[in-house]
Amino acid sequence: MTIGTIRKRADFLAANRGLRVARPGFVLLAHPNGGQGKRFGVTVTKKIGNAVVRNRMKRRFRELLRAALPEAGLADHDHVLIGREGGIERDFAKMQVELAEALSRAAQGKADPPRRRRSRPR
Repeated sequence: MTIGTIRKRADFLAANRGLRVARPGFVLLAHPNGGQGKRFGVTVTKKIGNAVVRNRMKRRFRELLRAALPEAGLADHDHVLIGREGGIERDFAKMQVELAEALSRAAQGKADPPRRRRSRPR
């Protein structure tokens, strides 16, 4: 079975309403996609670094997901990895373990508590 990629903004926004599991290098979002199989997407914001750093991080995340999703991914779910500040320096093997833990937590339905809304300064 092939694993698809998420390309539409609406799918990324929908994933934000799903389960959220935070780890030191990334945040995993998992959201049911209505029978479209296992799909993944990667997001790294400009807060993380310049384009070189962000692209390196995205390449690492894509490789992590391609290795882990066939066995550990949730069936008919979208999986989105959001890069965090320390993600580029983290050891790849350690991130593989963390992703496996995050996927198992998501499969059990054990999500982290929802984020508190940030009040915007006026």
